[in-house]
Amino acid sequence: MGYDFDTPVDRHGTWCVQWDGVAERFGVDGLLPFTISDMDFRSPPEVLDALQRRVAHGVFGYTDWRNEDFLSAIAHWSKTRYGTDIAADGAVATSRVVYAPSVLNQLSQLLRMWTGPGDGVVVHTPTYDGFRKALTGLGRELRGVPVGDTAALERQLAHPDSKILLLCSPHNPTGRVWTEAELTLFAELAAAHGVAVVSDEIHADFVHPDFAPPGTRHLPWTRFGSGRWALITAATKSFNFAALSGSYGIIGDPDDHAAFLSRMYTGEGLASPAVLSLTAHIAAYREGAPWLDALNAYVEDNLRMVAERLNAAFPELDWRPPQAGYLAWLDLRPLGIDDDALQRELIEQQKVAIMPGSVYGCDGFLRFNVGCPRAKAEQGMDALVRALRRLRP
Repeated sequence: MGYDFDTPVDRHGTWCVQWDGVAERFGVDGLLPFTISDMDFRSPPEVLDALQRRVAHGVFGYTDWRNEDFLSAIAHWSKTRYGTDIAADGAVATSRVVYAPSVLNQLSQLLRMWTGPGDGVVVHTPTYDGFRKALTGLGRELRGVPVGDTAALERQLAHPDSKILLLCSPHNPTGRVWTEAELTLFAELAAAHGVAVVSDEIHADFVHPDFAPPGTRHLPWTRFGSGRWALITAATKSFNFAALSGSYGIIGDPDDHAAFLSRMYTGEGLASPAVLSLTAHIAAYREGAPWLDALNAYVEDNLRMVAERLNAAFPELDWRPPQAGYLAWLDLRPLGIDDDALQRELIEQQKVAIMPGSVYGCDGFLRFNVGCPRAKAEQGMDALVRALRRLRP
């Protein structure tokens, strides 16, 4: 079945953060946005059909996520996509699966369970801004470690107040896919220092083998976890239905699992999930693989286009597409351009919105979202190249 990723979908007036909310973040309305991490593509037709059938039923009462359709769909995706079996005796190990409105909500609950105010959470830098907001909002200390700096990682994990290693796997915003050796080392260091691990794997379905060393693939934390750990994820990113809400996780320790469920059912009052989220997850994981494969091929071509245009204009950048994701992390430091001046040029003259690296703790970078039709991505790259040429010393 062919899928159309080229035809634009008008998202104006749909309360869309990327399009309708651009003025709130950038101070100017009407910009062409390449910002928040969602895509401009319709969700798979298989998902849309399932949602329409569920809506036609017409009754949306309280719902239980602990049903075989939902749990077996998760197990099917884990087994067929990642070769990882989360089932026991033919049934999903419900003693480890949890549900929450979002991945960040899961993270917040785990932070409350496993840390206290002032405790340290070790995170690789640059850092997804949602992590920063969650940590600072709860009064936890973010302890940043540069991607690839093993010595700094061990120093921070050895700190007596470090309680959690928070992984983004694959990493956002760099698109780095952690190797088996790296993940094994993370597990060993966490165990040695008594630190829990939370692995956010919402970008796992976007690995690009063509842009990575041979054999590169996503490896779920379920293969490495020991002691206190949790894997948190959702289909919402991969299949572009974030606004339906919903996420799931796997928690290693039975007591921690029970404590998480108790917190959600009592203190948080979140016993019933959004039924359309369950519907979308089941359809995506059971029927959405061909669409996702086609999407990844399309995104890879968008990323190749970024590399070709950027490197043709500025060979000294030698930019390489990321190993995973639809977010191009652009290192512009060799050009010596002031970040504020670049943002002014992009907004005021080029009329585009591109996320500055400072949002993720790194000056001199941009995060450019290519989860969009090729024509839009090309328009954004042309605007960026014009801006850089005008400002380059």
